[in-house]
Amino acid sequence: MSSSLVLIGAGRMGGAMARGWLAHPSGPAAGGVSIVEPAPSGDLIETAQAGSLLLNPKPQPSSFVVLAVKPQGFSAACADIARWVGPGSVVISIMAGVPMERISTALGVSRVARAMPNTSGAIGKGVTGYCRSEAVGAEHQAAIEALLAPLGEVVGPLDEHLIDVVTAISGSGPAYVFLLAEALAAAGMRNGLDESTARVLARATVSGAGALLESGEDPAALRRAVTSPGGTTAAALSILMGAGGLEALMEAAVSAAIARSRELASS
Repeated sequence: MSSSLVLIGAGRMGGAMARGWLAHPSGPAAGGVSIVEPAPSGDLIETAQAGSLLLNPKPQPSSFVVLAVKPQGFSAACADIARWVGPGSVVISIMAGVPMERISTALGVSRVARAMPNTSGAIGKGVTGYCRSEAVGAEHQAAIEALLAPLGEVVGPLDEHLIDVVTAISGSGPAYVFLLAEALAAAGMRNGLDESTARVLARATVSGAGALLESGEDPAALRRAVTSPGGTTAAALSILMGAGGLEALMEAAVSAAIARSRELASS
């Protein structure tokens, strides 16, 4: 089986992409999938043995090369990655903090896209913002979006300088939501709930609110719908929406994440 698509790195996010391609083979994945992974999972080995994909085959230039390796390992892996890349290849990177220019120069390729997924992509419920080089045309752009689709919603193409903002909002964003659930549970325990009950209430509340957001309705409208004038929710929101409240804290947090992302990109 020959392949026009190779995935380099099949960890949590790369593995999620591969599962999506194999479940719905179309576009670049229709020609077969090759995966390069030095420490493959048992499931990946079984899938390869069943003939659904090629695992660690002999390198050859491929039409689409997806980089899902750790960014700190990119420089050391460049020589091996370059064996999969030809002049006409499209390289799609989900490595955080590695600019397109660096990828293009290191691999000798002009068609490059850079994507920032988030951890929810591992269950197909994430969102991925992406940018692309000028050499990527409409046909290849559609293929890039199709290859990212197994991770969830796809947003772009964006200007590359905005990927740092995407990183701060959606890339790091799940951690903010998890912290909210932690803080809710902790507040419940400080006010008399046992740990198990507090955690169930907090987790289900955050999860259920997220499900409501999937309707596409404006978050502000959803907030207003559950806020009765003079009620308990209004009392809590007067703190969260007051001076130095959640909006100011989130602005400061996002700014810190953007600054760190830019530091990493320049290091």
